[in-house]
Amino acid sequence: MVDNRYATALVIGSVLSLLATVYLSVAVGTQHWYQYNCPPAKHDGSNASELRKEFIHGEFDEKTYSDTMFHLNGTLGLWWRCILVPSQSLWYRERDLKMETECVSFTLPQQFSPKYRYPGNHNSDEDLLRTYLWRCQFLLPLVSLALVFLSGLVGVCACLCRSFTPTLGVGILHLLAGLCSLGTVCCFLAGVDLLHQYSPPPEGVEGSLGWSLYLALISFPLQMMAAALFLWAARSHRKNYTRMTAYRVA
Repeated sequence: MVDNRYATALVIGSVLSLLATVYLSVAVGTQHWYQYNCPPAKHDGSNASELRKEFIHGEFDEKTYSDTMFHLNGTLGLWWRCILVPSQSLWYRERDLKMETECVSFTLPQQFSPKYRYPGNHNSDEDLLRTYLWRCQFLLPLVSLALVFLSGLVGVCACLCRSFTPTLGVGILHLLAGLCSLGTVCCFLAGVDLLHQYSPPPEGVEGSLGWSLYLALISFPLQMMAAALFLWAARSHRKNYTRMTAYRVA
């Protein structure tokens, strides 16, 4: 028999865990982690078209796509890089110019590609810090989601077995998932800061954090609160069960 307090804690923890999972999943799948705002474009239509073609169809190069995002109001995510360009059908029209977003995904080999101390110069030394920060920023959220999924399976098994003991494991898994979510945000911010040190944006280009990053950041306290509820319920139930057992024996 489960006390109402523990059942309430489990329900609230499950809801918080679900919200955190949704927020983190949306954050991973969108590109608005970091965005650049440049002054009115100084490039004419032909230059913007060339930048767009190089960005979408050119070879993968950190320096190239970073410079393009600087000049074309780009946005950067964990798996996407995007630019804002005039609609192809309206390249040379001065009136009613419409803008559209063009995005390119990072392939798995590109995610594991090394980062260099001087972006764009493949003859320079590899920057191990930036390389591993980049790899951690896309691996950690996947680990976080996997831990939450595993905790869900453990919770389902606990319900089927009518046992409260696995709740402690569910809480620990959520605690680890929350740390992974926080690590994702920290690695991303540190990587962007290091990139700007080696390849600073042009004068007048401003960078800002996007809503995708804030979603990932919000998922951290949600997972930690869920972990706290699960751990409290498991610990309190165990103490109560021990006392009841001792009372019956006495």
